[in-house]
Amino acid sequence: MGAPAGAYSSRGLRAYLRKRGIAHTIPEKTDQQRHRHNRGSRGGRPPVFDRETYRRRNTIERCFNRLKGFRGIATRYEKTATSYEAAVTLASFLLWARSV
Repeated sequence: MGAPAGAYSSRGLRAYLRKRGIAHTIPEKTDQQRHRHNRGSRGGRPPVFDRETYRRRNTIERCFNRLKGFRGIATRYEKTATSYEAAVTLASFLLWARSV
């Protein structure tokens, strides 16, 4: 079974990440909080959420989205990992150059 998709706040995804030893910064949705609260003591404790870590994660995700603006990176056109890495490096440099 593969990993559940996306950064969604589901019990299954959290269990999968925990099993693999991957730290997560997924906020719990309000309806899930309400459901857990309604279950009382059987609802378990709320998952840990660090707002500062989530902000840093958001910065990284926005960077990835900017990189996807480069067609070759978004489509993974390059055939080897080395050439793909070079394309990502070049695109990162171009993004940086535009920002200064």
